[in-house]
Amino acid sequence: MANSSSPEAPIPVGKVSALIGGWIDRLGEVWVEGQITQLSRRPGAGVVFLTLRDPERDVSLTVTCFRAVFEQVADAVQEGSRIIVRAKPEWYAARGTLSLRAAEIRLVGLGELLAKLEHLKRRLAGEGLFAAERKKPLPFLPHCVGLVTGRGSAAERDVLENARRRWPAVRFEVRNVPVQGVGAVAQVSAAVRELDEHPEVDVIIVARGGGSVEDLLPFSDEGLIRTVAGARTPVVSAIGHEPDQPLLDFVADLRASTPTDAAKRVVPDVGEELTKVHQLRDRARRHVFGRVERELAGLASLLSRPVLAAPQQLVAGRAGEVAALLERSRRCLGHRLDGAESDLGHTLARVVALSPLATLERGYAVLQRADGHVVTDPAQVTAGEELHARVAQGGFGVTVGPE
Repeated sequence: MANSSSPEAPIPVGKVSALIGGWIDRLGEVWVEGQITQLSRRPGAGVVFLTLRDPERDVSLTVTCFRAVFEQVADAVQEGSRIIVRAKPEWYAARGTLSLRAAEIRLVGLGELLAKLEHLKRRLAGEGLFAAERKKPLPFLPHCVGLVTGRGSAAERDVLENARRRWPAVRFEVRNVPVQGVGAVAQVSAAVRELDEHPEVDVIIVARGGGSVEDLLPFSDEGLIRTVAGARTPVVSAIGHEPDQPLLDFVADLRASTPTDAAKRVVPDVGEELTKVHQLRDRARRHVFGRVERELAGLASLLSRPVLAAPQQLVAGRAGEVAALLERSRRCLGHRLDGAESDLGHTLARVVALSPLATLERGYAVLQRADGHVVTDPAQVTAGEELHARVAQGGFGVTVGPE
C-alpha cells in the first residue's frame, strides 16, 4: 500500500479497509484465553457479543459467536469468567473494527488454573520473593493502618470493628477497590502503592472475604505480587478463609487466616496489654521487694557478727595487750638502765683507781723536762736542769742539784 499510494494518488478509505480485511482473512484460527468483561445476549438475536479482556494487561477484544455455540456453555459462563475460545479474526470493513468470531468456547478448568498458579508460584519463589528473610516485622502498635478492601464489604467491617474494639485509638486509611473481576488487579496494586507512599501508614492490610478460586485470582496476579514485594511498608494478606491461599499470602510479610484474624494480629488488645502491664509491674515489685529483703537479711547477718555487733570489745582486748606490752617494755628498759648504771659505776671506780691524779693525791709528783717528757730515770737529767714538778694541787719548777 505504501508503494502504490502518494499524496497525489491516495487510496480511498474503503479500499484501505478492504485491504486490511484481506490480510486479516488470511489469518488462521487461534486459541485465545481471557476474562469476560461484558456479555450481551439479546433476546431473539442469533449472535452473542462478548468482550474478552487480558487479565494481566489493559487489552480487550470483541468476540462474537452464534447462539448455538454459546448455548453449550451458557449455564456456566458469566461476566468475570475465564474462558478459552477457538476463533478466527474478522474485519468489519464498514466500521473498520476487528473482532474474533468464536467457533468453540471452553471454560478454563480448575486444574489448568491451579497448574498455572503452581508454575507461577515456583517461578516467583525461585526469584526469592517468598523468602523469609525478606519479610519485614510488623510494628507493635501502629498509629495508622492502611486497608485495601471492597467497598462496604464484610471484610472491611470485620477489620475495622475488631481493630477498634481492641485498640480504640487506632486510625485507618481505607482504600475501597474492586476485589474481583476486571480492574481488580490494577486498582488493588495502585491502592497498595498509594498507601506505601503515605507517610503516616505503618502497616497495610489487603483484605477480602472468601470465594472460589476464580474469584481470588486477582490476588495471585504476578503484577500485584511484585508490587507487594517492592513495598517498604509491611503488608498483611487477609484473603478468604483458612483453606484459601492465593500467592499474595506467600509474598506478604504476614498471612492472616481471615480479615478478623488480620485485625487481631496487627492491633494489640488494650485490655490484654493493660493486664500484661499490671503483671509486669507486680512482677517488678515482687522482684524489688525480694531483693530488698535479701539485702536486709544479709545486712542483719553482717551486723550480728561480733566485729560489728560490739567493735569496742576487740579494741578493749587489744588495749589490755598493749598495756601489758607497754609495762613489760618499761620494766625491760628499767632493768637495762639499772644494769648500765651499775656497769658505769664500776667502770668509773676503776678509772678513778687507775687515774694518775689519784696517785698524785697520795703524795707523788711527776717531773717533766722542758720538752714535756716525763722523767723516769735520773740519768735523763743533768745538774742544774730546770724541771717542772706536777703535784695533786698544781705544779712548780725545780732545779736538779748535784748528787
